Amino acid sequence: MISMMKRRKRILFLCTGNSARSQMAEGLMKVLGSDRWSVQSAGTLSSFVHPLAIRVMAEIGIDISHHTSKSLIPHLRKKFDYVITLCDHADSVCPAFPGNGTRLHWSFDDPASAEGTEEERLAVFRHVRDGIRDRIAAFLRGDLSDSDPPDPIASFTF
Repeated sequence: MISMMKRRKRILFLCTGNSARSQMAEGLMKVLGSDRWSVQSAGTLSSFVHPLAIRVMAEIGIDISHHTSKSLIPHLRKKFDYVITLCDHADSVCPAFPGNGTRLHWSFDDPASAEGTEEERLAVFRHVRDGIRDRIAAFLRGDLSDSDPPDPIASFTF
C-alpha cells in the first residue's frame, strides 16, 4: 500500500526590507516547524541580510548566513497557506495572494533601527528574535491570533 505524504503547508514571512525580522522568522520556522512547512521570506523591498541578525541567530545554532534578501514581487502569484507580516508597514501594503490562505500580522519593531553600542544593538536583535520565536511556538501550538502569546516561552531551547 502506498503511503500518502501529507502536503507541507506553505508560509511566507513578510517585512519591509527582508533584512532582519522576516529572515529570523524564516530561520526559526525552518527549525521549529521541521519538515511540516515550506518556509519563505520576502520584503516589500529587498536589501541585505543584516549581519546582527545573522549573529544572533548563530547564537542559538541557526545559520542564516546563506540567506539572501528577496522582494515580494516574485511571490505575488504563489499560493500560501499563511502570509504573516512582521511590521506595520508590510501589513499596510501587503497585497492579496491567490487562494484561501490566512493572513496574520505580528508587529515587531525593526531591530536594524536600534542605536547605541554594538552590545545594545545586539540586545535589541535578541529581543526581537526571542519575540518571533515565541510567536512561532504559539502559532505551532495552534494560536493563530494576532495578539501576543499569553505565556512567553522563556525556557524554550533548540
